[in-house]
Order: sequence, then C-alpha cells, then structure tokens
Amino acid sequence: MLNPNDTYNLNQLNSPYANVVAIAKRARKISEDAEANHEIISEKPLKIAIAEFIDDKYRVNKVNVEED
Repeated sequence: MLNPNDTYNLNQLNSPYANVVAIAKRARKISEDAEANHEIISEKPLKIAIAEFIDDKYRVNKVNVEED
C-alpha cells in the first residue's frame, strides 16, 4: 500500500493538493502510454509517478495569479 505522506516529502514549495493532482495526472499518463504501447507495468502507475516526483524527474510549477 502506498503511504499518503510520500506526497509531503516532495522537495517542492506547493500545497499537498497541487502535488496530489500533479502526481495523479502523471500516473494517468504512465498508464495511458503503457496501454498504447501494449506494455505490462509491474508496478502501479501511482507508485512510479510518486517516485518520479521525489527524484525530481518532474516538478510542479507554481503559478502566480494576480487579482484585479
């Protein structure tokens, strides 16, 4: 089972919510790519995505929104 606290260990300055959304999107992309290439993944896509974010292969960019 995956530990939800792994998303808090990321070396990024984003909210945990932003990290979770980014990781979920990456996991979906991993799954879709594997399906398109007819590959079998031995690990869960979510676990792979978390590892990629922890290893800084992917980062969440913070977007500043100015209010009028």
